[in-house]
Amino acid sequence: QMFIMTAGDIDLGIGTFVGLVDCIVAGLLNDYPIIAVAMLIACPVAYALMGALIHWRQLPSIVVTLGASFVWLGLALMVLPLPGGTVPAALTGLVRLRPPGIPMPIIIAVVPMVLAHLVLNKMSYGVVLRGIGGSLAAVERSGRSTVKARMTLYALAGICGLCAGLCLAAITTTGDANVGRGLTLVSIGAVIIGGGEFVGGIVSPIGTVFGALIMQLSGSLLSFASVPPAW
Repeated sequence: QMFIMTAGDIDLGIGTFVGLVDCIVAGLLNDYPIIAVAMLIACPVAYALMGALIHWRQLPSIVVTLGASFVWLGLALMVLPLPGGTVPAALTGLVRLRPPGIPMPIIIAVVPMVLAHLVLNKMSYGVVLRGIGGSLAAVERSGRSTVKARMTLYALAGICGLCAGLCLAAITTTGDANVGRGLTLVSIGAVIIGGGEFVGGIVSPIGTVFGALIMQLSGSLLSFASVPPAW
């Protein structure tokens, strides 16, 4: 969601996209590995093409991604009509590794955070990517391809969704087309809490990760404090 909001867009389909990846892993990866891998590779490509469509046709991202969410959900139900399936043992074993000194969940959170920070804030092309949301006209005047930049942002979002689906499948050890529905609004909240803005161009990878942790842990903290989560 952070990469999408970098372009000043909103993605209402990232949750169901994660659910699609979850279903592909649980429903196909064990029995049909070649087909499953091809579909998993196609997922970020489909996201990049969606970004190109939004850019070329000047369509509202909120409408396109909402429509895409029904496509992701439909594909997930075709792959795995009912919750279940089997996740490969190698994948579940990967998330359950216990590296010495640093817990695996910390590594899973920190590594993407550092990579995203380097891409957006330390690489020269990161200025172009943030410029898509900050000032599209300025990017065009600099001679950079705006459609390529938007496609890159959407492809990065698709890669993040792919990784999230793989992790979710490994943790739950099963597949469910509806497992990611609640993640969409959480992802938007995480970006905003982390210092991002809806106008685009202003995001913080480090803040987004901490925002996600706050969103996910707030329910537990409220329970420990004996405060009803509805509040």
